Amino acid sequence: MPASTTLVLGGVRSGKSSWAESQFADAPAVTYVATAAREDDALWRHRVAAHQSRRPAHWRTVETLDLAGQLLRPSGPTLIDDLGNWVSRVVDRTAGWNGELDAFRAMADELATAWAKTAARVVLVSNEVGSGVHPPTAAGRIFADELGRLNAMLAASADEVVLLVAGLPLRIKEPNITGESQ
Repeated sequence: MPASTTLVLGGVRSGKSSWAESQFADAPAVTYVATAAREDDALWRHRVAAHQSRRPAHWRTVETLDLAGQLLRPSGPTLIDDLGNWVSRVVDRTAGWNGELDAFRAMADELATAWAKTAARVVLVSNEVGSGVHPPTAAGRIFADELGRLNAMLAASADEVVLLVAGLPLRIKEPNITGESQ
């Protein structure tokens, strides 16, 4: 598979993860990069188990927040699921919920740079934010603002951007025939 980047956006339960997984249906090996934290919550564990059960047994799973490092040392086709979890966990680790976001933004910039430079075929799943209710809490606004900014940065250099709505993919940025971004 030639190097390319696809950003898959959509709301909760829009089908974005399943669609992203289908892009590697014929790949002999895939690295699945999981960004979710292990939670002591039955509903969360059920959701994670559903994702795990869909993946072929020959896919390799890497649980990490070092997305930039993962992108810069490609190991073939890579699926990252998902950016919203990454934003939440990195803002938490960098103590950004109080509005001090310099450390988080430095890591987001590092991720965007690695995304633009990766030599792998990468599909990255993220939530589309900002189409619904304005978050009533400071943390909710920080999350929506930072994920929205990061989505825009990644979309700018992505080869392809797909929005999933009700399980249907809408291509909002398509690669041109030479493989360069539009």
